[in-house]
Amino acid sequence: MPNTQQIQRRSSIAATAAPARFVVGRDGHGAWIVQDRQGLVGGLFANEAAALHFAAEECNHNPADICRAPEGVVLDLDCQASMTANVH
Repeated sequence: MPNTQQIQRRSSIAATAAPARFVVGRDGHGAWIVQDRQGLVGGLFANEAAALHFAAEECNHNPADICRAPEGVVLDLDCQASMTANVH
């Protein structure tokens, strides 16, 4: 499983790199969230370790596919779900 340093390093890579498949961060209530960039896979987790474990399992433990949400960014699963629900 990727460690926190690998994830933090990935979040600071230049924008020219391919975007990570998963973003790990917190919602407005402090719960841990994992979202994929297409809004198809993700979830709400009790702790950071569980969120990172889920993301790592989904991307075959490739640290380049997981990044942290930038400091101060609040993730919202409902917003992501509503955006993809209107795609036809």
